[in-house]
Amino acid sequence: MQKIKTALLSYGMSGKVFHAPFLNIHPGFELLGSWERSKKLIQQDYPTVKSYASIEDLLADDVDLVIVNTPVGTHYEYAKQVLLSGKHAVVEKAFTTTAAEAQELDTIAKEKGLKLAVFQNRRWDSDFKTVQKVINDRVLGDLIEAEFHFDRYNPLLSPKAHKETVNDGAGILKDLGPHLIDQAVCLFGSPKAVFGDIRYTRANTLVDDWIDLLLIYENFRVRLKAGFFVREANPAYVLHGKKGSFLKPRGDVQEDDLKLSKKPNLESWGTESEALQGLLHTEIEGEVIREKIPTLQGNYFSFFDGVYEAIVKNEKEPVTAQDGVKVMQIIEAAIASHTQQKVINLS
Repeated sequence: MQKIKTALLSYGMSGKVFHAPFLNIHPGFELLGSWERSKKLIQQDYPTVKSYASIEDLLADDVDLVIVNTPVGTHYEYAKQVLLSGKHAVVEKAFTTTAAEAQELDTIAKEKGLKLAVFQNRRWDSDFKTVQKVINDRVLGDLIEAEFHFDRYNPLLSPKAHKETVNDGAGILKDLGPHLIDQAVCLFGSPKAVFGDIRYTRANTLVDDWIDLLLIYENFRVRLKAGFFVREANPAYVLHGKKGSFLKPRGDVQEDDLKLSKKPNLESWGTESEALQGLLHTEIEGEVIREKIPTLQGNYFSFFDGVYEAIVKNEKEPVTAQDGVKVMQIIEAAIASHTQQKVINLS
């Protein structure tokens, strides 16, 4: 099996939790190492890999693929450097800080014949995969509205300076927002228009920490919400159609398991508790049903499998750069909407 030699641009939480474990178990990848500026940690977990002193040292090595998992404000600069050096790239969310930057990266990748993917792992959450199946099965009839939440209760500011200082990549709109927006675009495509409400709710915060976005489609609406003052969780997904409804709490276990250093596998990985199954209340073939729906297995491994297929077999990336462009366009529209207090048309 062809090996894709892969390196990370950092080995903080995302490198340790979301990337290295899957690159390590996938037979198609060889983890070469990570750029580490101060703390040298990757060799504690993977003794045979390298700790690069600079991005230039990393790119000078025999690397095929680079994971750009640095702070959002650096994504464009580093991804461009990676692509111009002839390497494939996976860039974390938010893809960039502007739609123009995202489009430029996509253009460079295409001109150089390289693969460029956006790491939107939440498409492979167990709860989202189940929502996607319910929609694809059309058991709700024509959709009227959907509401997606990414809520937390955490009134304290993050100790990570880049998350709490004013910069182009900071704030909940570009942190949790891309997850919600990408899921909506994955399910429904780009909306016709956007209305955005953006707030600052925590004591002494300098960055936005509450969002309420309304995506306007031809015949239905999608509301996306995220904030830090939700002690009692709302359902993460609420869908209402002309025949019925589906409500699903957030239940994916992958991030929590990875933070506990549990190793991913292909059998039981991503299996959430039955107690968190979604409720389907609808009418099928004239019979009204109200029952819990088994949750599909989540698995971030599928993203990396998709990247492998894209590079080795020239398949489409699992999350394309154009997907990333669309997310950035919606983020920009939400900011303009909030500033101008009006709906912003996208098409």
